[in-house]
Amino acid sequence: MSPGLRDAIGAAQDRKALDLSVLDLKEVSSFTDFFLICTGTSTRHTQAICDGIVERLKNSGLTPAHMEGYSQAEWILLDYLSFVIHIFVERARLFYDLERLWKNARRVEVPVQEG
Repeated sequence: MSPGLRDAIGAAQDRKALDLSVLDLKEVSSFTDFFLICTGTSTRHTQAICDGIVERLKNSGLTPAHMEGYSQAEWILLDYLSFVIHIFVERARLFYDLERLWKNARRVEVPVQEG
């Protein structure tokens, strides 16, 4: 797991993201290595999670190659090329069910936040 992905996980945890899941896609995808999937309690919360991640990674010298969904904030996607972050409200996460769609991907244990 790259330092950038670890920073993204930490930023999501700092913003109280729920149900963090990391999928290792290296064996099943050619477009990215990892998905970070998490849930916010509202559209404002998903935006706050997104803002926290973008800010933390920008401080590490990383900017997303692509971002979409921020204005509606039901499903925000941040593409950092080697990892893609999906921030959902609960209803959208259940509907799209990326963990089921990518069931062949290996699940990675999410590091516990220290402090």
